[in-house]
Order: sequence, then C-alpha cells, then structure tokens
Amino acid sequence: MTSLDKLIQEFLEHLEIEKGRSMKTVQNYDFYLKRFCKWAGAKSLKDITQDTVRQFRLWLNRSVKGRDEKTVKSSTQNYHLIALRSFLKYCAKRDMTCLAPEKIELAKQPSRQVEFLEADELKRMLEAAAKTNAILGLRDSAILETLFSTGLRVSELSNLKIDNVNLKRDEFTVRGKGGKTRIVFLSDAARARLKAYLDKRTDPSPFLFASHDRAKAGRQTGPLTPRSIQRLVERYALAAGITKKITPHTLRHTFATDLLRNGADIRAVQSMLGHASITTTQVYTHVTDKHLREIHKKFHGNV
Repeated sequence: MTSLDKLIQEFLEHLEIEKGRSMKTVQNYDFYLKRFCKWAGAKSLKDITQDTVRQFRLWLNRSVKGRDEKTVKSSTQNYHLIALRSFLKYCAKRDMTCLAPEKIELAKQPSRQVEFLEADELKRMLEAAAKTNAILGLRDSAILETLFSTGLRVSELSNLKIDNVNLKRDEFTVRGKGGKTRIVFLSDAARARLKAYLDKRTDPSPFLFASHDRAKAGRQTGPLTPRSIQRLVERYALAAGITKKITPHTLRHTFATDLLRNGADIRAVQSMLGHASITTTQVYTHVTDKHLREIHKKFHGNV
C-alpha cells in the first residue's frame, strides 16, 4: 500500500504540473495536509475518517493560535479543509478507497467586508506620493497609480517586467492565479507616471518596479518584493492622514468599487480582476448600495 506521505507528494506534484498551481499554493497545501497528518497520526488513507476530520476541526477552532487572534480564522480553517478535500478527490479519481471528498463540508463564514478608499482618500495618497521627482518618488507614484488603474494583485505587480508593459497601447497582459492570463488597462495618469519613472531609470534591471536602495548599497538591483510594496502603500496612507489599515489589496478593492459605482457590468469587473468565479466578484456588489439609494430617491415616491 502506498504510504500517505508518498501520496501527498504525488498530489502536490499533480497540483504543480497538471493543475498549474503556483508554488505558493503548493506550499500552502503541503503545510495544511502535513499539519492534519501530524495531528491525526495518519499513516494511510484509512486513517482519514469523518470523525477524525471533525475532531481536527474542533482542534483548529479551539486550540491553534492565530496570527492576530486567539484562534485561527474560520477562513484559515476552511483552507485546511479545502486542501484535504482536494487531496481526497485526487485519490478518488485514482480509484483509491478513501473518505468521500463531498463529506467534508466547509464552515459557514460571515459576509466578507471589503475595505476600500473613498475618492478623497485616494486623491490624498496619490498626491503624497507625487510630491518629489526623485527616482523613489516617481517609482512609488507609478506603483500607486498602476495598482488603482489595473486592479493588479501585489504579486502580479511585483513580477512585472518592463517588456510586459506597452505604454503606447495603454494595456498589457498579466499572468495571474493558476497561470491564467488577462488584459489590464492603464489610465492616462498611470501611463504618465510610468513614463516619467522609466525615463528617469538608468539601471539595467528588467523589472518594471526596481529596488533602487539595493543599487545604492552596491547590490544588484532586483524587483520590489510584495512586502516592500505593502510597506510603501502603508507609508503613503499614513502620510495622507488615513488611519484605517491600507494594503495593496485595498487599492484592488478600490479599483473594483470605482468600476461598479460608475455602472460597470459585474461580469466585466470579474474579467478585469481575474476572478475564476462570479461569486468572488459579488463581494463588491454592496458598494452599489449608495447608487441604489440615489435611484430610489430620484424615482420613488414622486406622486
């Protein structure tokens, strides 16, 4: 009988090769599955039972410390279950006797609240970044404008290379989650900021957004990491007097919110965000509430 460890390794390779999942996703699945096996002492598929999974869920919910909370979030608990369910589905397709994947139900989660920037907050952030024409100021301003213009994920932005972006066409193709490609578009402001930044550059780095402080330290100029981009977004939010937590993903939320508030079709927004499912995009529909109130006031009760 194939050992559970070997089966998991084959499953992870299947995710990487056949499914085209990113290495980060593969690493996460590896962590979740190994955490379950270690806790359960599972050595074979027969050790994965419905009761074992239930006890594991209780353990996650009661005993595992979260990053910022006493226990891990329900969404994180669900990630463990999704990994386990995907693994069992893989085993079932190979005609192995195992717990039916559909017997693992995910925990119900509260409606997700999306944090986004209001127009005046976004304006203040962009103005804070545009105060200097030094190379770092031009870069940071271009980053903020590009994030708002395209709705890119921070990892997608970090991996962009200069050759990827066509400033003449104001659009380019990006490879997102699962290796899927989509077209994103540049606003006039984003294109102008990118051009100003690139015209100032003299380094040989092929990446669109380079870590220029490395060059000053005598090291090779590399791309800005997602963490570095997050820090600079936080810095400009603070400079703009914004007290709520702002991340690069907040600008992605703001991008989607702005489109919907201005009448964009949700299917179009789904495509521009690169969401595989319309359900993911529907988290933004609450932002149209204000628009609906305006319509109600305008067209209802005028008798």
